Amino acid sequence: MGVLAVCAAPLIASYFMYYVVKPQGGQTNYGTLIDPRAHPIPAMASTTLDGKPARLEDYQGKWIMLKVGPSDCAADCQDQLFAMRQLRTMQGKEADRIERVWLITDDQPLDTMLLRVNDGTHMLRAPAAALAQWLPLEPGGADRASDHVYLIDPLGNLMMRFPTGAVSSDVDKVKRVHKDIAKLLKASAIG
Repeated sequence: MGVLAVCAAPLIASYFMYYVVKPQGGQTNYGTLIDPRAHPIPAMASTTLDGKPARLEDYQGKWIMLKVGPSDCAADCQDQLFAMRQLRTMQGKEADRIERVWLITDDQPLDTMLLRVNDGTHMLRAPAAALAQWLPLEPGGADRASDHVYLIDPLGNLMMRFPTGAVSSDVDKVKRVHKDIAKLLKASAIG
């Protein structure tokens, strides 16, 4: 009788786990996937910080980590920029496939120290109205585009949005974002 119980236990446990506990869905990504066909980079009149015309499309061909927000960069904003820099570095030999871009939504001057600390981040001034139409947010939510970091694929399509606070000083959340980016870089032959 004991031998029968030992042999039947795995089968009974598997049925219990499948029908009673119910396995979780197949989602393994932390960021929210966005239909890339619905969100290509729009044509917008963006400029460099010194007023020269520049386009987000100029970085096409690489993965783009995108931050959007005003020039008044408070602690959350600075945490996002720092985490973006760390996330790129964490990719190791794949880091060259990623560009960091901050689309600034106003014409106010930036703090000199902020510019120095974020050397290597491409900073462009872009019209807030065009960005509001392009960047998806939670329906009926109170979040803003500046709460998120977005990922654009090398073909120029917006394809992922990380949750509010995901790209921050929280190490566990940054590790989850890193895992998403590493999976995308490994699976993608482009960029």
